[in-house]
Amino acid sequence: MKTAANKAFVILDGTRLPIDRIAADRPFCSGKHKKDGMNVQVIADSAGRLLWAAPALPGAVHDIKAARTHGIFDALEEAGAKCWADKDYRGAGGTVRLPYWGRWETLSAGQQAVNRSHAKIRALVEQAMATLKTWRLLRKPRCSTTRTTSLVQAVPPCT
Repeated sequence: MKTAANKAFVILDGTRLPIDRIAADRPFCSGKHKKDGMNVQVIADSAGRLLWAAPALPGAVHDIKAARTHGIFDALEEAGAKCWADKDYRGAGGTVRLPYWGRWETLSAGQQAVNRSHAKIRALVEQAMATLKTWRLLRKPRCSTTRTTSLVQAVPPCT
């Protein structure tokens, strides 16, 4: 968080890493993706470089619950770091900035413009996700789910 506080802003997002599991392991099954996986929260800087990756949680855990579990919101607020996130983090509060909620047709022209610019800024986190997923071990880990966290945290952050 010390590095994040020195940045103009950071971007928070969650990603799902696919894993090989048997069907009996329900906590790892993501209802959205209909596949087994692990939920990893990522913080990137304004240039799209990976700053920090959280320990992996089961795929059924929602992004906001995962961020609260790791204490990301409290740490960002304590550090005074501005954070951009997507609609999955609605209700986060603190220094987290979110796009306007609602259907595109019901938003005013100003709100649509804000959401467009928010999406352009948030697109930078996809580069950090790509950095994480370029590691062959993380494309589809075939090891124990407890080792996935070690693999994710072994990826060197760019500072």
